[in-house]
Amino acid sequence: MQRREFLAGAFSATMMGAAAYAGAVPAGSGASSADPGSPTGQEEQGIPGVKPMAVGLLIQPANGPEEAIARVHELGMSNCFLSLDGYLGRYSRSLAEQIGGLLDKYQVVATAAEVVGPGPLVWDFLHGPATIGLVPRATRRARMDALKQTSDFAAQLKIRQVQTHCGFLPENPADPLYDEAVLAIREVAQHCAGNGQMFLMETGQETPTTMSRAILDVNQPNLGVGLDTANLILYGKANPVDAVDIIGTHVRSIHAKDGRWPTDPMKLGEEVLIGKGLVNFQQVFTRLHRLGYRGAVTIEREISGPQQIADVKVEKVYLDRVISRVHSEQV
Repeated sequence: MQRREFLAGAFSATMMGAAAYAGAVPAGSGASSADPGSPTGQEEQGIPGVKPMAVGLLIQPANGPEEAIARVHELGMSNCFLSLDGYLGRYSRSLAEQIGGLLDKYQVVATAAEVVGPGPLVWDFLHGPATIGLVPRATRRARMDALKQTSDFAAQLKIRQVQTHCGFLPENPADPLYDEAVLAIREVAQHCAGNGQMFLMETGQETPTTMSRAILDVNQPNLGVGLDTANLILYGKANPVDAVDIIGTHVRSIHAKDGRWPTDPMKLGEEVLIGKGLVNFQQVFTRLHRLGYRGAVTIEREISGPQQIADVKVEKVYLDRVISRVHSEQV
């Protein structure tokens, strides 16, 4: 009870700060939570220009923006998810105009923007808890600032979802790091709300139950979940089908990825080609569809080079077939 009262008091303070921030946002930005354009209601889950569950691709435009966006179009996809860590410290209006122009040129919609840095980041069980997300104290403020800058940059591109890994949220809610992370998540979510955006916690390092508790404690209507289907398995946290039963109503984006359970307690499980791992995409998508999910399905293949493109082509065919079955079963 004492912890809840503390969080409630902090919530009131951040609401006052958010109101002041929202008042400074230009008209039409969707800053007010009462605005019909605010991205909080079930009816707002859809993305303009993108069909429900349309398959897209996660790209890193800093490695070559035109090549990356053109590839999405060449693969027959309508949308992409922007991984922007390569641009941290370099956001500008001219960069937004460049990327926006390329999105228009190739008729591609950017559905979300994500950053996880600045580093260090170690994606394993040994050093991950101290280096990933908003939980570690040493990098928390820098990452909060990076997320706020990304939110402002994404707003210039009219992107209404900002996503990150919040980290190894403690399962023990009495752990001081848990309350600190809740307050950090709330502050970033409030900033995104000022830009008319959802702030999404990507699944991975925490159990679905812990994520659900954090959503409750953050108590911010624009906070949602970015469901990474494989991460739940790679981190040994949950079967993604079961996870949808716990956090499915909060899901606003999907990273379609496949994988296998970790067998080495120091290392994550293995990410594999979609259809070769343990994710039951038919069940995951069916349950989300029944819950009213209308967002995109973003392929994230965590390899590089020609094999990545070859795999993405195979994965798109696989996912399109599954999604077609899901839609036909709901008719």
